[in-house]
Amino acid sequence: MSQTRSAQTAKIPGSKTAQGSSQLSVPVTRIHNVEADGVRVFYRAAGDPGSPVVLLLHGFPTSSFMFRELIPRLASDYRVIAPDLPGFGFTEVPAERKYVYTFDGLAATIEAFRAALKISRFALYVFDYGAPTGFRLAMAHPDRVTAIVSQNGNAYEEGLGDAWGPIRKYWAEPTSENREVLRKNILTLEGTRWQYTHGVGDPESVPPESYTLDTALFERPGNKDIQLDLFLDYASNVKLYPAFQDYFRKAKPPLLAIWGKNDPFFVPAGAEAFRKDIPNARVEFLDTGHFATETHVVEIAAAIKGFLAENGLSR
Repeated sequence: MSQTRSAQTAKIPGSKTAQGSSQLSVPVTRIHNVEADGVRVFYRAAGDPGSPVVLLLHGFPTSSFMFRELIPRLASDYRVIAPDLPGFGFTEVPAERKYVYTFDGLAATIEAFRAALKISRFALYVFDYGAPTGFRLAMAHPDRVTAIVSQNGNAYEEGLGDAWGPIRKYWAEPTSENREVLRKNILTLEGTRWQYTHGVGDPESVPPESYTLDTALFERPGNKDIQLDLFLDYASNVKLYPAFQDYFRKAKPPLLAIWGKNDPFFVPAGAEAFRKDIPNARVEFLDTGHFATETHVVEIAAAIKGFLAENGLSR
Protein backbone atom coordinates (compact mmCIF):
# COMPACT_ATOMS: atom_id res chain seq x y z
CA MET A 1 0.00 0.00 0.00
CA SER A 2 1.30 3.45 -0.85
CA GLN A 3 2.36 5.73 1.96
CA THR A 4 0.51 8.94 2.72
CA ARG A 5 2.60 11.95 1.77
CA SER A 6 2.17 15.49 2.98
CA ALA A 7 0.90 18.06 0.50
CA GLN A 8 3.63 19.80 -1.45
CA THR A 9 3.66 22.77 -3.74
CA ALA A 10 5.84 23.87 -6.61
CA LYS A 11 7.30 27.36 -6.50
CA ILE A 12 7.29 29.44 -9.66
CA PRO A 13 10.06 32.06 -9.43
CA GLY A 14 9.23 35.61 -10.35
CA SER A 15 5.49 35.31 -9.72
CA LYS A 16 3.54 37.26 -7.13
CA THR A 17 1.08 35.83 -4.62
CA ALA A 18 -1.79 37.76 -3.08
CA GLN A 19 0.53 38.51 -0.13
CA GLY A 20 3.10 40.04 -2.43
CA SER A 21 5.77 37.36 -2.16
CA SER A 22 7.94 36.61 -5.17
CA GLN A 23 6.75 33.03 -5.62
CA LEU A 24 3.44 31.42 -6.54
CA SER A 25 2.53 28.09 -4.95
CA VAL A 26 0.99 25.47 -7.23
CA PRO A 27 -0.17 22.16 -5.69
CA VAL A 28 1.78 19.19 -7.01
CA THR A 29 -0.13 16.16 -8.27
CA ARG A 30 1.53 12.91 -7.24
CA ILE A 31 0.94 9.38 -8.48
CA HIS A 32 0.42 6.38 -6.21
CA ASN A 33 -0.63 2.74 -6.27
CA VAL A 34 -2.61 0.87 -3.62
CA GLU A 35 -3.82 -2.72 -3.34
CA ALA A 36 -7.62 -2.91 -3.15
CA ASP A 37 -10.01 -5.73 -4.05
CA GLY A 38 -7.12 -7.79 -5.39
CA VAL A 39 -6.30 -4.97 -7.82
CA ARG A 40 -3.32 -2.61 -7.93
CA VAL A 41 -5.17 0.69 -8.25
CA PHE A 42 -3.25 3.58 -9.79
CA TYR A 43 -4.34 7.03 -8.67
CA ARG A 44 -3.41 10.69 -8.75
CA ALA A 45 -3.70 12.84 -5.64
CA ALA A 46 -2.99 16.37 -4.53
CA GLY A 47 -3.85 18.71 -1.71
CA ASP A 48 -3.64 18.82 2.08
CA PRO A 49 -4.59 15.44 3.63
CA GLY A 50 -6.61 17.35 6.20
CA SER A 51 -8.81 19.12 3.66
CA PRO A 52 -12.26 17.92 2.52
CA VAL A 53 -11.97 15.13 -0.03
CA VAL A 54 -13.12 15.33 -3.64
CA LEU A 55 -13.14 11.93 -5.36
CA LEU A 56 -12.90 12.17 -9.16
CA LEU A 57 -14.22 9.22 -11.19
CA HIS A 58 -13.42 9.20 -14.90
CA GLY A 59 -15.32 7.57 -17.74
CA PHE A 60 -14.86 5.81 -21.07
CA PRO A 61 -12.44 5.70 -22.79
CA THR A 62 -10.08 7.63 -20.57
CA SER A 63 -8.45 7.52 -17.11
CA SER A 64 -7.43 9.86 -14.30
CA PHE A 65 -5.28 11.54 -16.96
CA MET A 66 -8.41 13.45 -18.00
CA PHE A 67 -8.18 15.35 -14.68
CA ARG A 68 -4.57 16.47 -15.13
CA GLU A 69 -5.59 20.14 -15.39
CA LEU A 70 -8.49 20.00 -12.94
CA ILE A 71 -6.67 18.42 -9.98
CA PRO A 72 -4.21 21.27 -9.30
CA ARG A 73 -6.99 23.83 -9.67
CA LEU A 74 -8.95 22.18 -6.85
CA ALA A 75 -6.07 21.06 -4.66
CA SER A 76 -5.45 24.42 -3.01
CA ASP A 77 -8.74 23.94 -1.16
CA TYR A 78 -9.38 20.18 -1.22
CA ARG A 79 -7.72 16.80 -1.01
CA VAL A 80 -8.29 15.59 -4.56
CA ILE A 81 -8.08 11.88 -5.41
CA ALA A 82 -8.56 10.37 -8.87
CA PRO A 83 -8.21 6.59 -9.38
CA ASP A 84 -8.03 4.71 -12.68
CA LEU A 85 -10.92 2.25 -12.94
CA PRO A 86 -10.05 -1.42 -13.61
CA GLY A 87 -9.54 -1.85 -17.34
CA PHE A 88 -8.44 1.76 -17.77
CA GLY A 89 -5.30 3.81 -17.43
CA PHE A 90 -2.56 2.26 -15.32
CA THR A 91 -4.56 0.24 -12.81
CA GLU A 92 -3.33 -3.37 -12.94
CA VAL A 93 -5.61 -6.37 -12.57
CA PRO A 94 -3.67 -9.65 -12.09
CA ALA A 95 -4.79 -12.48 -14.35
CA GLU A 96 -5.26 -14.75 -11.31
CA ARG A 97 -7.82 -12.25 -9.95
CA LYS A 98 -10.20 -13.46 -12.72
CA TYR A 99 -11.84 -10.06 -12.65
CA VAL A 100 -15.35 -9.77 -14.10
CA TYR A 101 -15.70 -6.43 -15.84
CA THR A 102 -19.13 -5.16 -14.85
CA PHE A 103 -20.24 -1.89 -13.29
CA ASP A 104 -21.01 -3.73 -10.07
CA GLY A 105 -17.41 -4.92 -10.16
CA LEU A 106 -16.01 -1.45 -10.81
CA ALA A 107 -18.02 -0.05 -7.91
CA ALA A 108 -16.84 -2.81 -5.58
CA THR A 109 -13.22 -2.05 -6.43
CA ILE A 110 -13.64 1.69 -5.89
CA GLU A 111 -15.35 1.01 -2.56
CA ALA A 112 -12.35 -1.12 -1.55
CA PHE A 113 -10.08 1.68 -2.76
CA ARG A 114 -11.97 4.18 -0.60
CA ALA A 115 -11.60 1.90 2.42
CA ALA A 116 -7.87 1.36 1.76
CA LEU A 117 -7.31 5.13 1.76
CA LYS A 118 -9.51 5.50 4.86
CA ILE A 119 -11.73 8.10 3.21
CA SER A 120 -14.77 8.49 5.46
CA ARG A 121 -16.62 11.29 3.64
CA PHE A 122 -16.16 12.82 0.23
CA ALA A 123 -17.65 14.98 -2.49
CA LEU A 124 -18.10 12.98 -5.68
CA TYR A 125 -17.21 14.22 -9.17
CA VAL A 126 -18.54 11.82 -11.79
CA PHE A 127 -18.15 11.73 -15.55
CA ASP A 128 -19.58 9.19 -18.00
CA TYR A 129 -18.81 5.68 -16.59
CA GLY A 130 -17.85 7.31 -13.31
CA ALA A 131 -21.51 8.22 -12.77
CA PRO A 132 -23.03 4.71 -12.46
CA THR A 133 -19.91 3.65 -10.55
CA GLY A 134 -20.13 6.53 -8.10
CA PHE A 135 -23.91 6.44 -7.76
CA ARG A 136 -23.66 2.82 -6.62
CA LEU A 137 -21.32 3.96 -3.83
CA ALA A 138 -23.67 6.79 -2.90
CA MET A 139 -26.74 4.54 -2.78
CA ALA A 140 -24.96 2.06 -0.53
CA HIS A 141 -23.74 4.72 1.93
CA PRO A 142 -25.58 8.04 1.48
CA ASP A 143 -24.01 9.44 4.65
CA ARG A 144 -20.54 9.35 3.11
CA VAL A 145 -21.30 11.61 0.15
CA THR A 146 -21.19 15.32 0.97
CA ALA A 147 -22.04 16.57 -2.53
CA ILE A 148 -22.15 15.44 -6.16
CA VAL A 149 -20.77 17.15 -9.25
CA SER A 150 -21.97 15.42 -12.40
CA GLN A 151 -20.11 16.43 -15.54
CA ASN A 152 -21.93 14.63 -18.33
CA GLY A 153 -22.65 11.81 -15.90
CA ASN A 154 -26.11 10.49 -16.66
CA ALA A 155 -28.85 8.89 -14.54
CA TYR A 156 -31.97 9.35 -16.70
CA GLU A 157 -33.33 7.71 -19.85
CA GLU A 158 -33.93 11.11 -21.43
CA GLY A 159 -30.24 11.83 -21.12
CA LEU A 160 -29.23 9.04 -23.52
CA GLY A 161 -28.48 10.51 -26.95
CA ASP A 162 -28.71 9.00 -30.42
CA ALA A 163 -25.03 8.03 -30.33
CA TRP A 164 -26.06 5.09 -28.14
CA GLY A 165 -27.85 3.49 -31.12
CA PRO A 166 -25.22 0.84 -32.01
CA ILE A 167 -24.69 -0.04 -28.34
CA ARG A 168 -28.45 -0.33 -27.74
CA LYS A 169 -28.55 -2.76 -30.67
CA TYR A 170 -25.82 -4.79 -28.97
CA TRP A 171 -27.88 -4.87 -25.75
CA ALA A 172 -30.89 -6.18 -27.66
CA GLU A 173 -28.86 -8.64 -29.75
CA PRO A 174 -25.49 -9.46 -28.13
CA THR A 175 -24.20 -11.31 -31.17
CA SER A 176 -20.60 -11.59 -32.29
CA GLU A 177 -21.52 -9.54 -35.37
CA ASN A 178 -22.83 -6.62 -33.32
CA ARG A 179 -19.83 -6.88 -31.02
CA GLU A 180 -17.47 -6.57 -34.00
CA VAL A 181 -19.32 -3.50 -35.28
CA LEU A 182 -18.51 -1.75 -32.01
CA ARG A 183 -14.92 -2.99 -32.02
CA LYS A 184 -14.29 -1.67 -35.54
CA ASN A 185 -16.15 1.64 -35.23
CA ILE A 186 -15.62 2.81 -31.64
CA LEU A 187 -12.42 1.20 -30.38
CA THR A 188 -10.19 2.97 -32.89
CA LEU A 189 -8.12 6.13 -32.97
CA GLU A 190 -10.70 7.78 -35.24
CA GLY A 191 -13.60 6.76 -33.00
CA THR A 192 -11.85 7.96 -29.87
CA ARG A 193 -10.77 11.27 -31.40
CA TRP A 194 -14.37 11.86 -32.51
CA GLN A 195 -15.58 11.49 -28.92
CA TYR A 196 -13.11 14.15 -27.82
CA THR A 197 -13.69 16.63 -30.65
CA HIS A 198 -17.38 16.31 -31.56
CA GLY A 199 -19.24 19.43 -30.50
CA VAL A 200 -16.05 21.41 -29.85
CA GLY A 201 -15.90 24.79 -31.59
CA ASP A 202 -12.24 24.34 -32.49
CA PRO A 203 -11.42 20.61 -32.62
CA GLU A 204 -7.71 21.39 -32.98
CA SER A 205 -7.78 22.90 -29.47
CA VAL A 206 -8.17 19.43 -27.93
CA PRO A 207 -4.72 18.17 -26.89
CA PRO A 208 -3.88 15.12 -29.03
CA GLU A 209 -2.16 13.31 -26.15
CA SER A 210 -5.60 12.67 -24.62
CA TYR A 211 -7.15 10.52 -27.32
CA THR A 212 -3.74 9.17 -28.38
CA LEU A 213 -3.08 7.78 -24.88
CA ASP A 214 -6.56 6.24 -24.70
CA THR A 215 -6.02 4.55 -28.05
CA ALA A 216 -2.62 3.18 -27.04
CA LEU A 217 -4.09 1.66 -23.89
CA PHE A 218 -6.89 0.03 -25.91
CA GLU A 219 -4.24 -1.81 -27.88
CA ARG A 220 -2.99 -3.77 -24.86
CA PRO A 221 -3.76 -7.48 -25.23
CA GLY A 222 -7.35 -8.23 -24.21
CA ASN A 223 -8.33 -4.64 -23.44
CA LYS A 224 -10.77 -4.20 -26.31
CA ASP A 225 -12.73 -7.20 -25.08
CA ILE A 226 -12.86 -5.64 -21.62
CA GLN A 227 -14.37 -2.51 -23.17
CA LEU A 228 -16.87 -4.53 -25.18
CA ASP A 229 -17.94 -6.38 -22.02
CA LEU A 230 -18.55 -3.05 -20.32
CA PHE A 231 -20.54 -1.77 -23.32
CA LEU A 232 -22.82 -4.77 -22.89
CA ASP A 233 -23.10 -4.35 -19.14
CA TYR A 234 -23.99 -0.66 -19.43
CA ALA A 235 -27.57 -1.86 -19.82
CA SER A 236 -27.43 -2.74 -16.11
CA ASN A 237 -26.98 0.96 -15.36
CA VAL A 238 -30.11 1.90 -17.28
CA LYS A 239 -32.04 -0.66 -15.25
CA LEU A 240 -30.67 0.99 -12.09
CA TYR A 241 -31.71 4.51 -13.10
CA PRO A 242 -34.92 4.32 -11.01
CA ALA A 243 -32.85 3.27 -7.98
CA PHE A 244 -30.39 6.13 -8.54
CA GLN A 245 -33.32 8.52 -8.79
CA ASP A 246 -34.84 7.15 -5.58
CA TYR A 247 -31.53 7.84 -3.85
CA PHE A 248 -31.56 11.41 -5.16
CA ARG A 249 -35.12 11.98 -3.89
CA LYS A 250 -34.47 10.57 -0.44
CA ALA A 251 -30.93 11.78 0.26
CA LYS A 252 -31.11 15.04 -1.74
CA PRO A 253 -27.34 15.54 -1.88
CA PRO A 254 -26.21 18.99 -3.02
CA LEU A 255 -25.79 18.48 -6.76
CA LEU A 256 -24.17 20.45 -9.56
CA ALA A 257 -24.75 19.18 -13.09
CA ILE A 258 -22.22 20.92 -15.32
CA TRP A 259 -22.62 19.69 -18.87
CA GLY A 260 -21.01 19.95 -22.28
CA LYS A 261 -24.24 20.74 -24.11
CA ASN A 262 -23.06 19.33 -27.46
CA ASP A 263 -22.42 15.84 -26.07
CA PRO A 264 -23.88 13.24 -28.50
CA PHE A 265 -23.95 10.54 -25.80
CA PHE A 266 -25.41 12.31 -22.77
CA VAL A 267 -27.65 15.13 -23.97
CA PRO A 268 -28.74 18.24 -22.00
CA ALA A 269 -32.06 16.67 -20.98
CA GLY A 270 -30.07 14.36 -18.69
CA ALA A 271 -28.69 17.35 -16.80
CA GLU A 272 -32.08 19.04 -16.49
CA ALA A 273 -33.63 15.78 -15.23
CA PHE A 274 -31.76 15.94 -11.92
CA ARG A 275 -34.12 18.74 -10.90
CA LYS A 276 -37.05 16.29 -10.92
CA ASP A 277 -35.58 14.54 -7.90
CA ILE A 278 -33.38 17.28 -6.41
CA PRO A 279 -35.31 20.53 -6.97
CA ASN A 280 -32.40 22.65 -5.76
CA ALA A 281 -29.90 21.02 -8.12
CA ARG A 282 -27.78 23.53 -10.00
CA VAL A 283 -27.54 22.97 -13.76
CA GLU A 284 -24.98 24.73 -15.95
CA PHE A 285 -24.22 24.22 -19.63
CA LEU A 286 -20.96 24.74 -21.47
CA ASP A 287 -20.64 25.22 -25.22
CA THR A 288 -18.54 22.12 -25.80
CA GLY A 289 -18.79 18.37 -26.19
CA HIS A 290 -18.45 15.22 -24.09
CA PHE A 291 -14.95 15.87 -22.68
CA ALA A 292 -15.68 19.30 -21.27
CA THR A 293 -12.54 19.37 -19.11
CA GLU A 294 -10.41 19.41 -22.28
CA THR A 295 -11.79 22.80 -23.32
CA HIS A 296 -13.42 24.39 -20.24
CA VAL A 297 -11.38 23.26 -17.24
CA VAL A 298 -11.07 26.81 -15.86
CA GLU A 299 -14.84 27.30 -15.88
CA ILE A 300 -15.47 23.84 -14.41
CA ALA A 301 -12.96 24.33 -11.59
CA ALA A 302 -14.44 27.70 -10.68
CA ALA A 303 -17.98 26.29 -10.70
CA ILE A 304 -16.97 23.35 -8.47
CA LYS A 305 -15.15 25.51 -5.94
CA GLY A 306 -18.04 27.96 -5.72
CA PHE A 307 -20.61 25.19 -5.44
CA LEU A 308 -18.75 23.29 -2.73
CA ALA A 309 -18.00 26.45 -0.75
CA GLU A 310 -21.67 27.46 -0.83
CA ASN A 311 -22.52 24.09 0.66
CA GLY A 312 -20.05 24.47 3.50
CA LEU A 313 -17.40 22.23 1.95
CA SER A 314 -14.22 24.23 2.06
CA ARG A 315 -11.09 24.22 4.13
